[in-house]
Order: sequence, then C-alpha cells, then structure tokens
Amino acid sequence: MNGKKLHRSYRNRLSNFNSWKAGNDIEKGLLFPQNMGPYLSIDETSLSLGELYTIITNKDARGKKGTVVAIVKGTQSDGIIPLLKRLPKRLRNEVKEVTMDLAGSMNLIVKHCFPYAKQVIDRFHVQQLGGEALQEIRIQHRWKAIEAENKALEKARKTQAEYHPKIYANGDTLKQLLARSRHLLYKAQVNWSQEQEKRASLLFELYPDLGQAYALAQKLSWIYNHSSSKSLALTRLAQWYDQVEKAGFKTFNTLSKTIQLHYERILNYFDNRSTNASAESFNAKIKAFRSQFRGVKDVPFFLFRLTKLFA
Repeated sequence: MNGKKLHRSYRNRLSNFNSWKAGNDIEKGLLFPQNMGPYLSIDETSLSLGELYTIITNKDARGKKGTVVAIVKGTQSDGIIPLLKRLPKRLRNEVKEVTMDLAGSMNLIVKHCFPYAKQVIDRFHVQQLGGEALQEIRIQHRWKAIEAENKALEKARKTQAEYHPKIYANGDTLKQLLARSRHLLYKAQVNWSQEQEKRASLLFELYPDLGQAYALAQKLSWIYNHSSSKSLALTRLAQWYDQVEKAGFKTFNTLSKTIQLHYERILNYFDNRSTNASAESFNAKIKAFRSQFRGVKDVPFFLFRLTKLFA
C-alpha cells in the first residue's frame, strides 16, 4: 500500500483523531490533571520549524504513560500561566517540588501556578554554563591561531617561500590542537584517554589560562558531587567565587554573577539532589519520535499520538 495513503487512513479512520476532544484546544494548550503529582519537571522543546512548546511532566511516571501533565505552545509566561491555572487549584497546591533550567519565564510560571512548590535549578544546566565559559576561552585562542596562520601563509606567498606549520609532539598543529581539545575539556581528567592526556598536557603548557579555566569548571562539578548539604555547598561556592574573581576571566565572571543571582534555587538541589534529567529524557523521546517522521508537518496529529503514548 502507498505510504501516504496508509498514513491518511490511519489518521482519518483508524486512530480516532477526528473525534479527539482535545483537538480543538491544541493552540490553547493540552492539560491532563489526572497526571499531576508532587514532583514535576518543566522544560521546553521544539516540534517543528523552531516552534517551542512548554511541557510539564510528572517525575513519578518515569517517562511512561501518565508522564505528561501539560503541553502549551510557546514559552512566554503571560500566555502559559492562565492556561495552567485551569488545573485544579487543590492539585497545584499539592506540588512540592519543580525542577527547571535557568530561564526566567520558568521561574514565573512555577511561582504563580505552583505557589507551594520548591524551585530547583537543574545542576547540569549550571555545569553546562561552566563548560561553555571554558570553551569560549578555547575558541578565542583558536581564532587567534587561525589568524596567525593566515598571516604566515600570506607572508610566505609574498616572499615565494614554502610555509610549514609547526607540528607538536602529538602530531597536531597549533590550530588542530585547539580544535581537537574540545571534547577533553568537557571531561574530568580521570576519564581522559592516553591521547587526550598528551593533548591536554601540551594545551595547558601553551595556554596556562586554559588550564586555570579548566580547573574552575571542574571545581564547580566537584562542589555538586562532594557537597552533602546546602551550607557546605554555599561555603564552597563562596570560595569558588573568590577563585573566579582572582582569575579574571570574563566568561567565568558572568557565570559567577548568574549563580549568585539564582543561588537559592540552585542550592535547593542539595535537599533531595533532584535534577531535570527526567524532562531531558522525555525530550529525547520526543526527538526520537519526531525523527521517525523525518520532521513534524502535522503538529496536531503528532501531539495526538504523543499524548496517547505518554498522557
């Protein structure tokens, strides 16, 4: 049978999509109050053409049926809050904890819709910022290396001489060394391969500031992994702030200010060590489901199938 014909037959006859009661409210938002629980996650995902949807999930469902609490188009808090307030107030007031990323809109949504819930900023989003601050320094050095090589090539052409870039002990040129160091900078040193150890040794010898920035990023992860309480984590973060200030890296100073502005919600992690991993896992399932269709052209039908599986 023709694939398109089979799709139409399933959509219009076999799936009960046309009689789906929620179908008319897709643009407004899909709510499933029966899936509410005390521990929720809130995150955003893209379904098609960069259009973002805010999705609230129940952690206790573990990514199976009963996971989806709400799917709302957009990420603007002023449009999402009125929709979520349609959920029964009693159920919303029973929510104890909501994990999220650093987006300001998420803070407002949870504050207004789940007033008694503790807000927890996901640790991996904070650590990701640390990694990005480190990578920004590496990228700056890489652009300088590319520019220096371009100037050397241009000079060689003018003098009709051959240009041979310097090859380091591990076989990399300077430009290659900076490009190929990307992945090792995300890893802890104990997880480096022998080749990555050699590359890192060369990198930090040539660029001591990268070694210092790597230590700062790893120290942030260490605080999360080895702090048993809020008070201990707060003390260690204060020491980390001092180290960042002394280092003088612009990207890490920005990260430090971000953590200071959100430190209460960041430190809430140490109460139950809750993360937004369940929401990220659910997003991965959505992406896998979406890839089976090679993109989403019919958003209402996609949401219909998604809610049948997970709501």
